[in-house]
Amino acid sequence: MSLFEQLDSNRPLLMAILNITPDSFSDGGALFVSGKTDLDSVLTKAEAMLKAGADILDIGGESTRPGAIRPSLQEEMDRVIPVVEALSRRFDCALSVDTSQVEVMREAVLSGANLINDVRALAQEGAVEFVSESGVSVCLMHMQGEPSSMQENPSYADPVAEVYEFLSDRVNACLNAGIKRQNIAVDPGFGFGKSHAHNMALMANLEQFAKLGLPILVGISRKGMIGEITSKPIESRLAGSLAMAQIALQNGANILRVHDVDETCDMIKVWTAIEQTQEKQ
Repeated sequence: MSLFEQLDSNRPLLMAILNITPDSFSDGGALFVSGKTDLDSVLTKAEAMLKAGADILDIGGESTRPGAIRPSLQEEMDRVIPVVEALSRRFDCALSVDTSQVEVMREAVLSGANLINDVRALAQEGAVEFVSESGVSVCLMHMQGEPSSMQENPSYADPVAEVYEFLSDRVNACLNAGIKRQNIAVDPGFGFGKSHAHNMALMANLEQFAKLGLPILVGISRKGMIGEITSKPIESRLAGSLAMAQIALQNGANILRVHDVDETCDMIKVWTAIEQTQEKQ
């Protein structure tokens, strides 16, 4: 049984963000201090997130904020692998690794990870083959360009159609390589090589991605699209993030990737209660 099948399919899933980076846009440096991972802080935060209702912990060692410079392979390994090992020993939960590098994927899976969350949709050499051979689950995300330059001038004739076509092609590549359909989720990649108008078009038409027949992951927590609407700084975007997350659920999202687990969990409980009541009527 795949990771997505094992988790509770009767409600949306929560993926909690654990950035082991010095420069992520929202919480960079919180868990990676003076060039070193603060494992005690990681374990404390992870425990709080799980108690608050997180289903998946997503560990990332590469900042993919706009303008970010990609770390070396060794830097990413040093940030991520000790965290996966520590979390796997301490907690019985789903562990995701936010990476595009095959070497990181391999070591992370050996250390206990069971989901690869790849912003480059397994485009790196050997990535599709590794996921197929290992049998782990994967989330395929769309990104136009690379983090270092993706927001300089993103351009689409039709963002919804083009993102859908990209994800459909990557899903087919995975299926052709032997990755099981039940092991795949997709992510339209809000904020990754998209203008505010592109992001809004994707959110308004999110239900189109349900045609792929796969779980839809949405990551909009504290992002610039919230700031564009509310004119609030990153640390003041909780209300906007919750509102946008609820809209994502209404439009077909199955997994929410978030910083604020406790508050998002409350929103999901309220949303689910209303949905269940409406279904009974």
